[in-house]
Amino acid sequence: MASDLRDLIEAELSQPVDPRVADMAAAIAERHGAASRAVLFYGSCLREKQLDGLMLDFYLIVSDYHAAYKKRWLARANALIPPNVFPFQHGNLGAKYAVLSEADFRRLNGPETRNVSVWARFAQPSRLVWTANTASRKAAIDSVARAAPTLLAAAGRVQGELPLDWWRRAFGLTYSAELRAERKGRSESVVDADAERYSRFSGPVIASIEPGATRGQWRRRRLEGKALSIVRLAKASATYAGGAEYIAWKINRHAGTDIELKPWQKRHPLLAAISLLPRLLRSGAIR
Repeated sequence: MASDLRDLIEAELSQPVDPRVADMAAAIAERHGAASRAVLFYGSCLREKQLDGLMLDFYLIVSDYHAAYKKRWLARANALIPPNVFPFQHGNLGAKYAVLSEADFRRLNGPETRNVSVWARFAQPSRLVWTANTASRKAAIDSVARAAPTLLAAAGRVQGELPLDWWRRAFGLTYSAELRAERKGRSESVVDADAERYSRFSGPVIASIEPGATRGQWRRRRLEGKALSIVRLAKASATYAGGAEYIAWKINRHAGTDIELKPWQKRHPLLAAISLLPRLLRSGAIR
């Protein structure tokens, strides 16, 4: 890994956040006790100054799943189909957080996995808002620094392609490999919202691409990714309180739809997701 890329990542992760975000991160870490190693803040709320009424996004990195939970089945679910996702409320802000072990966080940011969900997110800006100690901080930074080279390597470079176009195409490929409730053009807007950042990162990221990093395989990534999205949705019905309402809120927010859940759908989130999926796919609300 080139040191200049790691320096860029560390500087970006260290940028200040709203004190309420830092307080929420500390509260999330406290919830899982001594197993907590780091908390990262990411997503669209990163660019927002007005946080009230929004759903903040965090990743909690833990030392070990069994140490992070009192219930064994939650640890097993997290290890089998990472991550587990939970709702969280602190003060007047709402959030959700995903849980990964340090080992899984490093692996899922690297080229050894075809699963795009982690490295596609952490190739984008994020903030490291809580760490247990110096060692956990270093481990988190090292893992995040793997994400962007993995993204560009997986897309492969088209001859004559400008770096920003490479980023745009790469994010577009990752969006096609998950069930996403996003408007068309979202992958391009990720880059265009902070083009200077992606231009500045391009050289160090390209120089840091690992020899032998997996390229292509996008048909397989799409099939596996969409299947995994459905499995995670099913798992979330057991681990995520209010899961059906959250799914509807997210789709309405990102796809501009106006889904209203029926009482039975609120009581049975898995059945709700299954019943909604065909209509959402036909309408293009998720892709």
